[in-house]
Amino acid sequence: MRILELIEYYFAHHVIFSAALMLLVGYFFGQLAERIKLPAITGYILAGVVIGSSGLRLIRPANMEMLYVVSELTLSFIAVIIGGEFSFHKLRLYGKNILILTLAQMLLTFVLVSFGLCLAGLPAYISFVLGAISAATAPAATVVIVEKLKAKGKFVDYLYGIVALDDAGTVILFSVAFALSASMMGQVELVLSTALWHAFSEILYSIFVGAIAGLAIHYTTIKKRNLNEIKILALGFIFLSTSISISLGLSPLIANMTLGMVLVNLSSKHVRILFTFEPLTSVLYAIFFSIAGAELRLGVFADFSILLAGFAYIALRMLGKYGGIFMASSCLKMDKGIRNYLGLSLFPQAGVAIGLVLFVQASPVVHNASAAVQADIAKMINIVLMSVFFNEIVGPPLSKFAIMKNLKGRVS
Repeated sequence: MRILELIEYYFAHHVIFSAALMLLVGYFFGQLAERIKLPAITGYILAGVVIGSSGLRLIRPANMEMLYVVSELTLSFIAVIIGGEFSFHKLRLYGKNILILTLAQMLLTFVLVSFGLCLAGLPAYISFVLGAISAATAPAATVVIVEKLKAKGKFVDYLYGIVALDDAGTVILFSVAFALSASMMGQVELVLSTALWHAFSEILYSIFVGAIAGLAIHYTTIKKRNLNEIKILALGFIFLSTSISISLGLSPLIANMTLGMVLVNLSSKHVRILFTFEPLTSVLYAIFFSIAGAELRLGVFADFSILLAGFAYIALRMLGKYGGIFMASSCLKMDKGIRNYLGLSLFPQAGVAIGLVLFVQASPVVHNASAAVQADIAKMINIVLMSVFFNEIVGPPLSKFAIMKNLKGRVS
């Protein structure tokens, strides 16, 4: 205990010390996770829990704020990688099916969670918002596992496509659900067209920012052969795309997915840009998931009512994700591998869900609401935090299992 006090007093104030802890403890836990056949990212998340606010408290809040930059950069790379899988050739082959699968799992999840929580006794305005948030997935875990396994093929193409569209769909669904919930709270008059326009404009402006950045990378790098110069230019425009999106309240995920899609469709030579990022990604992933773990709050498990509502939310969300994919792929007569396993890869939930919760918390509608409504919002936040904790620990191993079943061709 004395050693921990000395570390906290002398070293924990420095952000580089925090980054070092995340890398070293994350590496140790990542190795332990892989020894028991779990993804390394599960180990990184657990490492964050151990050294974060729910564990030894060696990461100070001020340092967490500075380390969020790493999270934003990591998500930028992940979004570009996902966008790079959206070639027009693949869209012609799978585009219609990907759209149907995305809508099926997203809408079924929304309906099951919303009405299930209403039946469980939660107010309708909370249930609908939670239903919309439950549609969100976490692309980071998916990309890291796919890269680690070096997986390719139809299953991965569908998985990347659904994860990409799910983010845009969740923005629209959440905007409508929150407008409906705000009217139920009696704070504002429901104007559905305004909510829809807000959602679509965010998506369209994000696409515009990403497309401009993608074109800029294309025209500045297409004739260059020096990979170091290409890397500098590509990173510069990706950073610009990310910072502009965040500053304007847009979606950096959608912007950078668009950037990746523009690049891969303008020239096959741009695949080399994605390869230049590989030396950076392993370090970023280790810190990114350690940060995610350090943010998790074990205290949410102390309230029995939140436990019950949280488990209902988690179970209904899983049923919606898996059931939506299973039913839609069965109707489309798709491969058994996609039908039986693709839904398992959609359980991880993190950044987008937390971002939507923070949006609700910061909304003037909530600030002006009654004490009872604000208490319900606090409960909603804890339910989502509990889901994020559970799905970030359980989701990656299930994703790995699903991808490996298809990678190894053991699907019956």
